[in-house]
Amino acid sequence: MIFRIFPTILKKYPKLNIGVVIVRGADNTGSDEKIYHLLEEIEEFVKLNFTPTELAKHPLISPWRTAYQEFGSKPSSYHSSVEAMMRRIFKGQKVPRINKLVDVCNYINLKHLVSVGCYDLDKLETTVSLKHAEGTEHFTPMGTNKKEKSNKGEVIYEDNIRRVICRRWNWRDAEQTKITETTKNAIIFIDGLPPITKEKVEEIQEEMKDLITAYCGGKVSLDIANKELSLLEF
Repeated sequence: MIFRIFPTILKKYPKLNIGVVIVRGADNTGSDEKIYHLLEEIEEFVKLNFTPTELAKHPLISPWRTAYQEFGSKPSSYHSSVEAMMRRIFKGQKVPRINKLVDVCNYINLKHLVSVGCYDLDKLETTVSLKHAEGTEHFTPMGTNKKEKSNKGEVIYEDNIRRVICRRWNWRDAEQTKITETTKNAIIFIDGLPPITKEKVEEIQEEMKDLITAYCGGKVSLDIANKELSLLEF
């Protein structure tokens, strides 16, 4: 498996750091009340410390709104995964409890206000790229079988068969590559857009490694892709 960031992305976002977490041999079956408790705590923290009216100006949310605007997606209509999850909580809804790996990723997302995407490694083809879309790539949104195409210029994660696994950088994931209870091997991306630094991404990765090991077992390896190292092999 190869992960690469296209030069056009790094030219636009030269201080970008993508944390890559590879999980192999995990046991993602069942559930764990300890993870649910972590999610309940972070949901309560969000409700007590943030407000919907101020969210767009938060220093870790506004850069995503700017990025979405730059690649042609209206930020008031399309939200980064972290903003979308927070807005769900503001509406009085809980973060969905999906499975252990996804629940850990959602917890990290909210705790650090960093967008996290997780995918079944065995369902991906050869190479995953972070790139600007040509507008011809195909995408099936999670929870549907309806196919659509990306918009030219939007940032996407795409695998080697020109299949989009996440549209608008971290807005919506694909159905075919989602994490399920049968997932044993996974790849997780932590989108470290400034002001999040490489050091912060590394800190988040270590915490994620500890949580995944505790709740899912398996072997977890960590790496970072950025301007200095834009291609990783696993």
